[in-house]
Amino acid sequence: MIDQPVVEQPAIEHRVVVNGSVHELLARPDATLLEVLREGLGLTGTKGSCGRGECGACTVLVSGEPVLSCVALASLVEGDVTTVEGLEDESRDLRARLADLGGFQCGYCTSGMVVVGTALLRTGSACREQRVRRAISGNLCRCTGYQAIVGAIQDVASARDRERPG
Repeated sequence: MIDQPVVEQPAIEHRVVVNGSVHELLARPDATLLEVLREGLGLTGTKGSCGRGECGACTVLVSGEPVLSCVALASLVEGDVTTVEGLEDESRDLRARLADLGGFQCGYCTSGMVVVGTALLRTGSACREQRVRRAISGNLCRCTGYQAIVGAIQDVASARDRERPG
């Protein structure tokens, strides 16, 4: 086999809105959103694990929808990006309930679970167990067996329903 020289791709300027702030970045055309968030912006709450979009640890919201940032090219992302850091206030009750129920063990899946759980809670219909399980099905957890995670999301949804007027 003949060794081919590695050709460096020139960095391109890319504008991205992350957690409500506009950022102008220079990044390789093949840079993933995960790389830009962690290395370019220092937002390390989003975890990289599998690098293939199989585990969900890297989940962020793009225009409110869960996206696997390890397989999303940053240069192709359109819309506002919200990381787990950007959900700090909105997810406070979910994170507290996860801690109360033992939904945090090693913590590696936590940011992805919080992001997906928050997206589901925004729909206002997260109480049904089957729907919660379907929503988090792309997020792998090797520690908790999912019961505590599902229970936490359901508990927060029920509490929010009780607080809504009407």
